Amino acid sequence: MRIPVRLARTPNGSDAASANFTESTVIEFGTPREVLFACNTRLEFADQLRLRTSDGAFDIQAAVVAVQYRPGQTVVAARFREEVPHWIIKS
Repeated sequence: MRIPVRLARTPNGSDAASANFTESTVIEFGTPREVLFACNTRLEFADQLRLRTSDGAFDIQAAVVAVQYRPGQTVVAARFREEVPHWIIKS
């Protein structure tokens, strides 16, 4: 799959549009509801995220549902917070 995106953590209750993007990453695998990616940002279960492609065609909020910590890297599974029809085509 390999879809490049920008990653931002959105504090609970904050405006997702004002999220500060912290790093670029690549979605390695995705389904209509979830994505898997690795990042340098230390994330935890239930963290709220925003993922966006550089052209803005894909811009979605997601919640972390699983993490695996490796030295210097976090592998993340995140679930979309809303339905994203045909999101792979939008990327």
